[in-house]
Amino acid sequence: MAEQALWTRTRLGRCGPPLDLLTARFDRHVYASHTHEQFSIGICVGGSEVIDYRGDHLRPGRGSIVVLAPGEMHTGRPAASDGYAYRALYPDTSLLTEGTLGGGLPYFPEPLLDDPELATALSRAHTELSACPDPLETESRLPWLLTALARRHSTARAASDTVPGAAHIAHAVRDRLADDLLEPPSLALLAAEQGLSRYQLLRAFRTTMGIPPYAWLAQHRVHRARGLLESGLKPAEVAGLVGFADQAHLTRWFRRVLGVTPAAYRNSVQDGRR
Repeated sequence: MAEQALWTRTRLGRCGPPLDLLTARFDRHVYASHTHEQFSIGICVGGSEVIDYRGDHLRPGRGSIVVLAPGEMHTGRPAASDGYAYRALYPDTSLLTEGTLGGGLPYFPEPLLDDPELATALSRAHTELSACPDPLETESRLPWLLTALARRHSTARAASDTVPGAAHIAHAVRDRLADDLLEPPSLALLAAEQGLSRYQLLRAFRTTMGIPPYAWLAQHRVHRARGLLESGLKPAEVAGLVGFADQAHLTRWFRRVLGVTPAAYRNSVQDGRR
């Protein structure tokens, strides 16, 4: 397989800060010593590599998570002839501190982590956001996962998970998202309006609704799309009218929610009227 390095940029909310995602596979490439301004969080998805960091040789294998702190020098290279593949994201420090106390730079005593559940969740989020970098989905998923990373593996202490009035907060967020179907407000803005951190808002919403905000909005969009498909519109027309990025984005969620593609649903409804 040819070497590759594919960068994707997503945003935390429609007008929020950018976050870069890297999907890479290398058989021979050796990184020069370098640093990053943000955290570098990598998930090895194939093969094995060697990372020189803090005077040690880290050897991530499939399923490993590697956390490299901002400003700390490191290198990377294949550990064997078959190379390695990984996914990496480069979040600002604030995304790892929303659910912890203190707000300072989280310190990870062990940069090489064995946490299969979190590695799977991060890898899946990375893959899906790289394919369709939806701002609300990014803001709903990554701060939640990165807070879990900091809580489980850094020296930072977890903040309280109790959110007074969680149901009221969740319903207010739900209504705002439904009202602004095409250009939903950022969760950071909604949290600030409630006097909360974004993590607190996410916890209130997930506790009350059972799913994160982007998943609720996607399902709401699907239900709106059904009516438009039933009226005779084509899936490509419907996608933009309900706020999906394109037809592929509509199709992905339509199948998740209803088990069929929008085209198949439209055809079955039209056939039933004959």
